[in-house]
Amino acid sequence: MGQVLHGSATTTEAIRRAIQNSQESLRALSKRYGINQKTVAKWKKRSSVADLPTGPRDPHSTVLSLEEEAIIVAFRKHTLLPLDDCLYALQPTLRHLTRSSLHRCLNRHGISRLPGIEGDKQPKKKFKSYPIGYFHIDIAEVQTGEGKLRLFVAIDRTSKFAYAELHQEAGKMVAAQFLRNLIAAVPYTIHTVLTDNGIQFTNQARHKYAFHHIFDRVCDENGIEHRLTKINHPWTTDVIDKRFLDKYALFSYCARTTAWRRAGSEVNALPRSTSFAASVRAFFGPRGFQPATKRV
Repeated sequence: MGQVLHGSATTTEAIRRAIQNSQESLRALSKRYGINQKTVAKWKKRSSVADLPTGPRDPHSTVLSLEEEAIIVAFRKHTLLPLDDCLYALQPTLRHLTRSSLHRCLNRHGISRLPGIEGDKQPKKKFKSYPIGYFHIDIAEVQTGEGKLRLFVAIDRTSKFAYAELHQEAGKMVAAQFLRNLIAAVPYTIHTVLTDNGIQFTNQARHKYAFHHIFDRVCDENGIEHRLTKINHPWTTDVIDKRFLDKYALFSYCARTTAWRRAGSEVNALPRSTSFAASVRAFFGPRGFQPATKRV
C-alpha cells in the first residue's frame, strides 16, 4: 500500500520506525540516514510514524464570532439557499460578512454543499436491453495525411460488434451503401438501426416534397426499423464515441480485423501527434493488415 507523505518529508515510514526502535545515538542515526539530528530526535519522541495533521488544531474564524457562526449555520440549514443567496440575505445583519468568510464557515461545519433534493434533477436512464442486432450508426471526421476523411461506424448495442469504413464524402448515397455493406458483413440479422437526424440518414423538415430517403428505402428492403435520436440530443449515440473512438479495447479480434480491412491503410497515415490518431491506432492494433478493398 502506498505511503502518503507531505511534500518536504525526508524520511519514510520504514526509516521512522527504524529510528524509534534503534538504540544508537542521534549523531549515528543522522549520519546513517543523511538527515538532520533534530529530525532524528523528533521521531525518537513520537510513538507513531504518521505525519501530524497540518493547519490549526482548533479551526475558528478570525472575523466571525461563535454567535454569528451559529446564526449562519441555522440560516443555511433552514433555508437551504445557495452561497450567494445566503450572503445577500445575511449581510444586512452581519455587515462585515464576506463571501470567502461565509464559504469557510460553511466548510468548517460541513454544510458547504446543499443536499440533493428529489425531483431537482431527473435520474439518468440506461439504455434498454435489446436482442442482438440493434446497431448505432454515426459518422466521425478523421484527419489523415491525405486530408479529411469520413469514418462511418456501426456498433451493435448488445454484442459490441463493430464495423467501419472510410470515405471521401459523407452523402446519403454513401450512407445507404454503408448500410448495405454492414448487412452483408454482419453474421446475424439486423432488426434496428439508430442514427442522428443528419441529411445522410433522413429527410429534413424543410424537405416537404422530397422522395422517400434512400437510407430508409434500404431499411425497408431489408426489414430494418430505422430510429432517429431526438433533436439536439447527440449524446444518444455516444456509444460510438465511448466504445469505438476511446482507447478501450471492447471488441473481439474478429471485429477489429473486419474494421481494419474495411478501413484500409489510411490509419497508418494518421498524424502521430494527435490524441485521436493514437486512440484509433490503439483500437485497430499495433500490427496492420492489407486492405481487402480499395478506399472508395
